[in-house]
Parts: sequence; C-alpha cells; structure tokens
Amino acid sequence: MALLISIMLAMLDNMIIGTAMPTIVGELGGVEHLSWVVTAYTLATAASTPIWGKIGDMYGRKGAFLTAIVIFLAGSALSGLAQDMGQLIGFRVIQGLGAGGLMVGTMAIIGDLIPPRERGKYQGMIAGVMALAMIGGPAVGGVITDLLGWRWTFYINLPLGAVALAMVTAVLHLPKRRATARIDYLGAVLLTLGITSFVLVTTWGGTEYAWGSARIIGLIVVGVVALAAFLRVETRAAEPVMPPHIFRNRNFTLVTAIGFLSGFTMFGAILYLPLFQQAVQGASATNSGLLLLPMLLAMMGVSLVIGRATTRTGRYRIYPIVGSALMAVGLLLLARMDTGTSRLTSGLYMAVLGAGLGFLLQITMLVAQNSVELKDMGVASSTATLSRTLGSSFGVAIMGALFTSRVQDEMEARGGSAVTAESAQLDADSLAALPTAAREMYQQAVASGTQAAFLVGGLIAILAFVASWFVREVPLRGGPAEQKPGGPRPPSASEDRPVAAGTA
Repeated sequence: MALLISIMLAMLDNMIIGTAMPTIVGELGGVEHLSWVVTAYTLATAASTPIWGKIGDMYGRKGAFLTAIVIFLAGSALSGLAQDMGQLIGFRVIQGLGAGGLMVGTMAIIGDLIPPRERGKYQGMIAGVMALAMIGGPAVGGVITDLLGWRWTFYINLPLGAVALAMVTAVLHLPKRRATARIDYLGAVLLTLGITSFVLVTTWGGTEYAWGSARIIGLIVVGVVALAAFLRVETRAAEPVMPPHIFRNRNFTLVTAIGFLSGFTMFGAILYLPLFQQAVQGASATNSGLLLLPMLLAMMGVSLVIGRATTRTGRYRIYPIVGSALMAVGLLLLARMDTGTSRLTSGLYMAVLGAGLGFLLQITMLVAQNSVELKDMGVASSTATLSRTLGSSFGVAIMGALFTSRVQDEMEARGGSAVTAESAQLDADSLAALPTAAREMYQQAVASGTQAAFLVGGLIAILAFVASWFVREVPLRGGPAEQKPGGPRPPSASEDRPVAAGTA
C-alpha cells in the first residue's frame, strides 16, 4: 500500500497542477514562465531517475526511498508556500528530484521483494494506479483549487506522503548495503547534462524557439557530446551510474527500446486526443480527463489481467507482440478520424490503443528486471523508467511539430490565416466565438493535424512490433523449477540470463 501511495504521488502531481495553473498565474503573475512550472518538474524527475536507481543499488533501497519521499514532501510544502513564479519553479525542481526516486524506488523495491514470476500482478496494480491518476488528476485538481485554493494542490501531498513514510519505516524490511566504491559523480553529471539538453530540445523546439535556431542546435550538440563522454566514462568507472554490461543482454535492450516507443505513442495520444475531441467533436475542456476514459480503462483492465496471467503461467513473450500490434492498429485507426467521426467510434479506437498499452507498460519493466542480476535491479528499473520518460518527451515534441505544421498548411490552403503553435490549440470558448465558416475550416485543419500525428505514432508502434518479435522467452525467476527441491534448474548464465540471482 505504501508503494502504491508513493507512485500515485509522483504520477498525480503533474495531472493535478495542470487545472490549477490559470489560478496560480492569476495570483503569482509571471505568465511568461508558466511552462517552466511543468518543465522544471519533468527535467528534475528525468535527470534524477538513473541516479536514484544507482544509489539504491549501492547503499540500500529503503534509505534511498525514504530520502526521496522526504525530498518530495519538502518540495511540495515549499511549492505551496511560494510567493512568486521564480520560487515556485525552484521548489518544483526539488519536488521533481524526489519524484524521480519515488518512481524508481517503487519498481526496484518490488523487484527486490517479489520474484519475477509473482511480480506481474503487483505491477498490474501499479499500472492501474497510474491510469487512475491520469483519469482523476485533472478533476481532483479542479475541485481542490475551487474549494481550498491552488496551494492545496501541493499541500494535499503532505498527509498522503506522511502515511507512506510511516508505513515504509515501520513495515518495509530490507537489508542495508554499504558499497566501498565511490559514486560515479562524473558520469552522473554528464548523464544529467545530456538528458537535460534533449528534454529541453523536445520542450522548446518548435514552440519557444525554431527547430533550426542556434539555441536548439546548441542544445543538441551539447546533448550528443555529453552522452558520448558519458559512455566513455562508464566503461572505466568502478560503479557506473548505468553499467554498460546490462545492455549486452538482448532482452533488456529490446524492452528498453520498446518502452521508449510505447512512451512516445502514449503521451502523444494523451495530449492530442482531448484536443481533437474538444476542437472537432465539441467536447468540454473541463472534462479532459474523462475524454481519455476508454483508453485508460482498457489500459488498466488489460494490465491487471496480464499481470495475473503472467504470474499463473510464467510466460510473457506473446504479450509485447500482441500489445505492440494493438498499439499500432489503434493509432492507425485514430489516424483515420475526421470531422465526421462520432465520439463512440473514437472511443472504440482509443480502447484498442489502451489495450495495446496495457499489454506493454508493465511487461517491459518485468522483462527488464528479470534480465539483470539483483545487484543491478535499481539501474535496470531506472533505465526502463527513463526510456519511457524520454520517449514521452520525444513523442510530444515530434507529434506536436507535425500537428502544428499540418494545421498551418491546411489553414493557408483553405484561405485562412497562418497559425502558430499556440493558436493551433484554441479552447472551446474561443472556438465557439469564431464565425461558422472559420470554425469549420479550423476543425478540418485540426482533424488533418491529428491524422498526421497519429499516423507517425502508428509507424513508431510498428517499430515496437518488429522489435518485440526478437524478445526471448527466458524463464522468470521464482517459478516452480526454482522453488521445488530437486526440481530442474532454470538456465544458468547466458546472453539472456543473469549469472546469479544475488541477494536482496
């Protein structure tokens, strides 16, 4: 329960804060820095994720996890006390640093305590919590802001976090560790610099700055150089932040790539499906969470079923194949939507996509963890989490660039005025105020833009489908063969099997 509360804290925070942003800007001002309230949190979470994983591996997961909870709660309390936009952005960085540890810590602790054969059902529950956070977050944020004020969108974390902190302290028993090697500080700095550069490229490119601008090109160069230097440093470090040997395992590398591709498609869909339904189908923006209900419920239901099925049978190879196929079909169906598509039809298409994601999201983590020794559980969990996070950043950026470009081209082709990235996302009230001819022109352009975005998403999903066929069915640790005395032993060290299970 404490782990589920922790993962909900990390997931729910950005979903809640979105609906409170207009009120925050109204009180604190600084509208020109508005995007940084979200970007600062995302950057800190992504950059800290691999470092938290390594700290847990070296010094013990319980201490690292408790520290992450305390940092997250401190950031939440300070964010609620912020007196201007600069303070809020700075405190959101602190909150994001803690959130990175919550995400990785939850996955790694489950990896330590639960054998892979039993782990599927627990990770299915985590997928359910993630879906609930996506569905309920915007609505909860609106209610809290209206009844208690925007500061309580941060303060609400404190009682929940206190419960998680108390439960982890009292109930969770994990052996303490003490590594003799030093933390790979240079590798951590280079990896953070590389991740930050590329997240900023995907956040700023095409919106704050043109893709060909000196700042975006400079960030790309810095990111490439930093990651190249990071790879060189990791081959020489005594305790590398991201050990190169884990990528020699084919299954680990494949599911990490599949996680990146699924993150690309999922968060792109979460961004542009509500936009289509609001602009083209006339749905209310206040129900943005409910607009995604078919996709998220399908994702949650399938995750729970697949988790239990994996525990019962010990088999998983078919799930990435089926999941990526459904993901591709769902996105290609969504790419066919136009101004005549009904809400029922789009809901069915979303359900297909959600089912595909349900097959993938937790299975990729399960296979990644099963592919490494227990001493590398933290870095395996953080790498899988980071790949999905980076995939989401690239997905939102690339699909967003395609969407904006297509909307602009369609408006110009139909005789309308050129649009920018901001004006390509009119809210419901602004849309209703347009003359009928202009509104229909805009709706046609938005439909064309979403078709382009989802078509690219479908092509990305096909890449995931191809990659999934190369995943091998390696027996999950903790199965009957390992539990029964005298029973047959699972495969020993090989390309797809860790040398030893290790100790928790």
